[in-house]
Amino acid sequence: MPTIEEKSAFTKRLRLALRRSQEAVEGATELAIQFSLRYEGTAISPQTAHKWLSGRSVPTEDKLVTLANWLNVDKHWLHYGPSPEKSELSSKAAGKKSSVNAPSKEAVTLAQKIQALPPHQRYLIEELVTQFQE
Repeated sequence: MPTIEEKSAFTKRLRLALRRSQEAVEGATELAIQFSLRYEGTAISPQTAHKWLSGRSVPTEDKLVTLANWLNVDKHWLHYGPSPEKSELSSKAAGKKSSVNAPSKEAVTLAQKIQALPPHQRYLIEELVTQFQE
């Protein structure tokens, strides 16, 4: 059974994935409706969606798969957070950054363009860069 901390962390990741999603999902009722349209099992209630959004429960494995596919995120990340391998890569990349000089003009321009994108597109760019780092 997940701990309170694990439930809370899942809720934060779910909310982040929902914000990055192309479809605006406002509240538990909308989450329940949108999720149930994609889920092949029995529809979930707004109360169940509220428990996910309030850190009171974590979905079952089959529901996590549907959420991850719908929100275009990694199921492991959604359920548990970043994998240890990605955390190590991030740490190594952070160590390399400290020895690098100030960003070039081109890098700043690129960062500004990325920042101007909608959240779901910024997420895609982030995932693409992560794949290249591996």
